[in-house]
Amino acid sequence: MKVKNAEVLSVMPPQYGLFGLLFAFMNRLQTVGDSFYEEITCKQFFLLACLNLYPDEEPTANELAESMGCTRQNVKQLLDSLCKKEILVLIQDKNDKRKQRIHRTKKCERLAANYTQKEQEFMQLLYTGVSENEILSVFKTITKMENNLKDYGQKSAINF
Repeated sequence: MKVKNAEVLSVMPPQYGLFGLLFAFMNRLQTVGDSFYEEITCKQFFLLACLNLYPDEEPTANELAESMGCTRQNVKQLLDSLCKKEILVLIQDKNDKRKQRIHRTKKCERLAANYTQKEQEFMQLLYTGVSENEILSVFKTITKMENNLKDYGQKSAINF
């Protein structure tokens, strides 16, 4: 018997239902997102989108990992793939030779231009029937949950 999302909360407490729903949603988001792009994956798209958070100076892998909420190793794998596809290049920092900065290539700019319409279609599909207030509410809730996890990560790092 398959339990539908609407029935989950009758089977378990809301916190547990939301916990499971977040995982199922992320899997579905990645699967559908990957189908929208030909040259890149949905996670690679997310990395490229996060580069826009750094308008003044190109980020390092560590900075990008922090923004993306994942490990440097995960970012490094995504970067390696995007560099092999000549979408990004790593350039040594001018002031600190130990750092490499992530730089967009002309191919990245062309890719962004080519996918503008697909990105809009994907966002429209994703948010169909969802109001701006609902989006803001979910954003606030997940931000609070994320901060709880960050706080826990900082506390557990201190305890080791």
